[in-house]
Amino acid sequence: MTLRWAFFLWFFASTAFSQTLPPSVGSSEQSPAPKASALEVQPGSPVLKQKDLWEGTGVFRPLLRMPKYILQDQKAIWTSPFHTRKQDVKFWVIFGTATVAFVATDQYSVKQLPNSSGQVSAGNWASRAGSAYSLIPISAGFYFIGTGMHEERLRETGLLAFETLIDSTLVVEAVKLVADRARPLESDGNGHFWDSPNGRLNSGFPSGHAINVWALASVIAHQYPHPRIVPILAYAFASTVVVARVGARQHFPGDVVAGSAMGWFIGDYVYGRRHNLDLDQKRTAAQKVLDHVHLGAAVSQ
Repeated sequence: MTLRWAFFLWFFASTAFSQTLPPSVGSSEQSPAPKASALEVQPGSPVLKQKDLWEGTGVFRPLLRMPKYILQDQKAIWTSPFHTRKQDVKFWVIFGTATVAFVATDQYSVKQLPNSSGQVSAGNWASRAGSAYSLIPISAGFYFIGTGMHEERLRETGLLAFETLIDSTLVVEAVKLVADRARPLESDGNGHFWDSPNGRLNSGFPSGHAINVWALASVIAHQYPHPRIVPILAYAFASTVVVARVGARQHFPGDVVAGSAMGWFIGDYVYGRRHNLDLDQKRTAAQKVLDHVHLGAAVSQ
């Protein structure tokens, strides 16, 4: 038991605190962190530099820098327990406690569901929205549509989404190798750790769908906080996927809670680290679209 809880503590220190970078990272002068980030992040090189605007380096040049950025992200994520800031302890306590509580009650909570064939079928269909073959085209759509329309924020959103999805995938696969948790329909159905019969990469903890879909939702919500409907729809989409994964009996609630928290914080970190602050001076595509939407009818005098 001691080893299991030690694993949880390291896991949350490596996700919730991945937003806080050591003082040696970045410039000596502190730049203002993006207000939409939950935790303080030292801004780094943006995914979309000024020279990358359409008139500059073209379509694919920004993608060539991504491997370097991902290596920097992974270093920050996995070494974050060594440079945690006191003001961020609350995030560790909140999400760490929630995950431990859910994991401790997983085998009882899943038995409260109908667990019918209809539930499983609906869950499997709905959870496809959180698969790689759904999320990658969404990310590509942001990037290439933004490029074609000369909408730099759309273009940046695609780049941030790509980086975030790669980061979250690397993190979740590494944690799966350690956790090796059985899924609800495996072993004795109680979700024991180090007990997955289908290999460590198929571990149920944490949920890959949850971490990826919440990572993408986090990026979109950070990029488009206004109008409010955009983050609401993004998080509703992510919530639907994680509920579906439990309904499909592919994961326990603890698996999706852990994955969701990891994904959201990774998205928050990538946004805070890579967002080009100069784009905040421009109206977003969503705001431009809503300029042409009028609710209600004009009253003639």
